[in-house]
Amino acid sequence: MNAAKQIMCNRWFHLVKQYNASSMVFSHGCHKRPFSTSRSRMTVMPAWVIDTYGGNDVLRFTRNASFPILNYPNEVIVQVHAAGLNPIDVSMRGGYGASSLSMKRDPLNLNQKGSEFPLVLGRDVSGVVMECGLDVKYFKEGDEVWAAIPPWKQGSLAEFVCLSANEVSLKPKSLSHSAAAALPYVAATAWSALVNTCGLTLENSAEKRILILGGSGGVGTFAIQMLKAWGGHVTVTCSKDAERLVRGLGADHVVDYSAGPVELALGTLEKFDVILDNVGGDTESWALGLLKPWSGAKYVTLVTPFLQNTDLLGVADGMMQTGITVASKALKHLCKGVHYRWGFFIPNGAALDDISEMVDAGKIRAVVEAEFPFSQVPQAFQKVEEGHARGKTVVQVTGGGGDHAGR
Repeated sequence: MNAAKQIMCNRWFHLVKQYNASSMVFSHGCHKRPFSTSRSRMTVMPAWVIDTYGGNDVLRFTRNASFPILNYPNEVIVQVHAAGLNPIDVSMRGGYGASSLSMKRDPLNLNQKGSEFPLVLGRDVSGVVMECGLDVKYFKEGDEVWAAIPPWKQGSLAEFVCLSANEVSLKPKSLSHSAAAALPYVAATAWSALVNTCGLTLENSAEKRILILGGSGGVGTFAIQMLKAWGGHVTVTCSKDAERLVRGLGADHVVDYSAGPVELALGTLEKFDVILDNVGGDTESWALGLLKPWSGAKYVTLVTPFLQNTDLLGVADGMMQTGITVASKALKHLCKGVHYRWGFFIPNGAALDDISEMVDAGKIRAVVEAEFPFSQVPQAFQKVEEGHARGKTVVQVTGGGGDHAGR
């Protein structure tokens, strides 16, 4: 009997040992413990983090950032080769959207204030799949992928990042990781505004007249190319020194906003079917008058007060104020025969699949203005913060000087 018990114990120990090697996560109280494959012993990694909100001085390099774990079976861990920076990264560094994003991270408000720290920024990633959850069917270890990371998740300024498989797409074969990291966030944002909100598609965009206000930044440079690939007629506003760039991307007509009141110059043109506003400010006071009335024409702005409202008023009151604002504006302009909309970034791996095909077909190219090694992330943030972008700022993470970061 004792021998039989010993055999059973040995078998049980062997089964437990095998089980611990599988890619799963168990919770014990408040602590999660990873059970992964070859990287199960990795607990820390290099990353740039912030421990409080503020200026560029809050960026801190560490070699002891927590290694990501698979919390759900549909997730993947990606080794970051390159990360793209966007204006939202600069805004988030300063605390923009902290209330709403904290609610998204912790909907039941179980954690203490400031539990999001240390926070890793960076919304764009291009890299290689290192580990897959049990339900991931369309990716495998070693796949080169790209993704736009939702702002409530830890970002790409780290050696590894954990993402939902629904947010990930196979990287275009024709692009390097550095070039690929320039596209996902702006592509997903433009897709959300122009496709999901305005209803533009390959089939219905031919001969549509589209105005892009602020066409030389990341979203603008992508939107020009996508709309031209779909046969649209694209007018762009930008400064004189960006005209060559946007014309090279396919813009049919360019208006220099520094040459005089841009609304007067645009007012002399044929009216538009769609306006994409990347500028905000007082543009709403005149831009909707440039649309074709009573024809289903739409104005969509990416500069909205949603997160600012929740930061100032709290989540509940902020959302109420936001609803009142957008509803009143939509009704006001609907009475004039045009549609007023807000556009938001939405992570969309399926859209990136389509965009990847367009890139490999030569219809869209990455517009990279500046590249920085991993050791110079603060300098990269400073570049983005200066504004007047002519494309994207990219950080090389793996093989990009990370070994010297912080020295």
